[in-house]
Amino acid sequence: MFAKEIYVSRRNALKKAVGSGVLLFLGNDEAAMNYADNQYRFRQDSTFLYFFDFHVNAGVAAVIDIDNDRETVFGDEATIDDIVWSGKLQSIHDTAAEVGVEETLPCPKLREVLREALAKGRKIHFLPTYRSEQVLKIQDLLGLSPAEQVNAKSLEFVKAVIGLRLHKQPEEIAEIDAATTISMQMHLNAMRFAREGMKEYEVMSEVHRTALAAGGDLSFPIICTTHGETLHQHRFFGQLDKGGMVLVDAGAELPSGYCGDISSTFPIGSAFDSRQRAIYQVVHGAHFAAVDMLEPGVPFRDVHFKACKTIAEGMKSLGMMKGDMDEAVRLGAHALFFQCGLGHSMGLDVHDMESLGEFWVGYDGVPKSTLFGWKSLRLARPLEPGFVLTIEPGIYFIPSLIDLWKSEKRFADFIDYDEVEKWREAGGFRNEEDYLITSDGHRRLGEPGMKPIDIDSVEAFRKAVLA
Repeated sequence: MFAKEIYVSRRNALKKAVGSGVLLFLGNDEAAMNYADNQYRFRQDSTFLYFFDFHVNAGVAAVIDIDNDRETVFGDEATIDDIVWSGKLQSIHDTAAEVGVEETLPCPKLREVLREALAKGRKIHFLPTYRSEQVLKIQDLLGLSPAEQVNAKSLEFVKAVIGLRLHKQPEEIAEIDAATTISMQMHLNAMRFAREGMKEYEVMSEVHRTALAAGGDLSFPIICTTHGETLHQHRFFGQLDKGGMVLVDAGAELPSGYCGDISSTFPIGSAFDSRQRAIYQVVHGAHFAAVDMLEPGVPFRDVHFKACKTIAEGMKSLGMMKGDMDEAVRLGAHALFFQCGLGHSMGLDVHDMESLGEFWVGYDGVPKSTLFGWKSLRLARPLEPGFVLTIEPGIYFIPSLIDLWKSEKRFADFIDYDEVEKWREAGGFRNEEDYLITSDGHRRLGEPGMKPIDIDSVEAFRKAVLA
């Protein structure tokens, strides 16, 4: 929790941006795993955290009446039955006071307050939902069916929240820096721990242990795989075999909710083989070609194009692509090897504010491409000071995709499928770092120099830990 003045300032800026009406905030409820009392780790809604905190309280809500300058948190105080199981928590009233809200009411009063506002013809602003219980709550509170809610959500509210949360303030940057440093340590420990003959789940458990030991948890489910060509691989039963590689994508989340997001690719032995080195170097070149472009005013779409072109040129040098690489990237031929986007915003969500809609968060209302590969770019808008984002180019040899495109003779003017066939089992490669856009450029987040990324440093690290 930050100082009270920070939350007051955020809410004041929000009220000014929206202008009038009633703002409705729904916190998250507990979520059952397989029966009511066996629950997933509670995670508060990020927008609720941003304006009100309440990171340990499930089932709370809040209303800001802009026109009457009235702020209210709705929550039920713990009963003795709750305390027996969970221990005594700070009261709803005292927690609200710590973020500058003096009025608290029990949850049943929320419906009364909102129905009274509706009866007076007042505008109730609410954000897009991403949990089914929120959909049902809005249906009960505002009388809107799930289908009606899609168009009834408040664009003014959405754009105002995005405008505030995209620009990280110093206290937020400090939290993200700390989360990123822990994330780096998670990867260092994976690189230190991994041995030939282990199972992926053994390495994954060390990654998770590191986050917990630092007082945090995971910002998203770990990816730890010997099959890096599967972009989001969450099965961990593969074995670390001689000559293979491990791809880890994992990040820490602090108790405040702020995230880190890092990826690493490293050899199971002490060195990459010649083919792995060749692909790793192409990915590394694309990574820093992108990083060199990070500064205010540069559209991230252009940064993505630069990374894609660098990858395409690297694949051309290896004989797998041919022709004009600018044209190949514009048409999407590079996506045989790089199917996803270069990066995304990061903050209280590892994909920051994705629930509010990529169209506004990442594109500021500009239509996005529908091309395979290009359509997966989550961030395209011009960069501004205070933006925090990831840089994570990759190359992925996906046999099913290769077979499909080859059978269709897709992009035959740009792709040499006979040469690609020689590499089809090469796997997947990704390295990822987190960056802050500053007033005059960029800054890599996390402890400087902590995690090796260039190929010689990665191999030197593995050689030292295996000695």
